[in-house]
Amino acid sequence: MKAEQLSPAAALTRERVDVAAIFAEHHVGLVRLALVMVGDQATAEDVVQDAFTRTHAGRGRLRDPDKALAYVRSAVFNGCRSAMRKRTAIFRRALPYEPPVWSAESAALLSEERREVLRALRELPTRQREALTLRYYLDLSDQEIADTMGTSGSTARSTIARGLAALGRALGEGS
Repeated sequence: MKAEQLSPAAALTRERVDVAAIFAEHHVGLVRLALVMVGDQATAEDVVQDAFTRTHAGRGRLRDPDKALAYVRSAVFNGCRSAMRKRTAIFRRALPYEPPVWSAESAALLSEERREVLRALRELPTRQREALTLRYYLDLSDQEIADTMGTSGSTARSTIARGLAALGRALGEGS
């Protein structure tokens, strides 16, 4: 659709959603978030790039431009889920899953304690892992987490609480 054919409201929305500004400000953080979810840099970068590409293409259809970042976060999570589903399907037909090998640089930078937490985090159910990642990695509020995950605020809070309890058990903390 050409710009001349857009309704005035659609043209205004398209102008107000500055995907490039969101990309510049949040790209690195979203790649890191995706890396925690999928476990390898290349897939994480692909997922985030796809999310921004879809957001840019559909920016005229966004009803609330102020929620563009939440839309991108949701697209990243959905992309991570899809990548993990594809990976799971491939591994069902192939050799047993081997965790991705960290580069020597990454291994040197990560302490053993942090690697244990990441291993335990990867073992959590998907929704709990997502909720904890959004809370403690991106420092989002309960409502922002709920918006990103497509749930209510109380569901987000209970998912975080269950995730923390399961993570504590996995790490042997508390009783």
